Amino acid sequence: MATAHAISAEERFVSEEEYLRTSYRPDCDYVDGRVEERNLGEFEHGRVQFVLLRIFGTHEADWKIVTVPECRLQVGPKRYRVPDVLILRRGQKVNRIVREAPLLCIEVLSPEDTWARMRARLNDYLAMGVEHVWCFDPGAREARRYTADGFEVVRETELAVAGTAISVNVAEVFSVLDQD
Repeated sequence: MATAHAISAEERFVSEEEYLRTSYRPDCDYVDGRVEERNLGEFEHGRVQFVLLRIFGTHEADWKIVTVPECRLQVGPKRYRVPDVLILRRGQKVNRIVREAPLLCIEVLSPEDTWARMRARLNDYLAMGVEHVWCFDPGAREARRYTADGFEVVRETELAVAGTAISVNVAEVFSVLDQD
């Protein structure tokens, strides 16, 4: 049985087996033997994540997807990331941890995040074969695609996944931050 665990500086290096049987609050990434905390918990991060989950969750049937928040994703040997939102193709098989590349990984920046730090996470997604990687920056009210060529600020009103019905209005995602 997994136990809830806070991370101290001395405990940042653990075995893969220890990581997999430990429940961190909030969950952490695992990179080459090191447990890495994720930035989250701020209001704007949570609200943007909520809107994304609501949009994708509402359209699961017609978009033929499964929406999963904060789920461990094995991106490589001894490497696990926990995307803010991951989108699986309907029918994709999962046994506790996602080990096959999802269709889409989404990250929401927190104030402490930097684009440089985020790049390492996103490169892991691309390396495992994730076809689409999106980032939302609540502070700048900006969405970006991430590819092997780097970040691309989204200028169009809709973010879409080619070959699917997936289409997300960027302004709708951020509109929740402007409500009283």
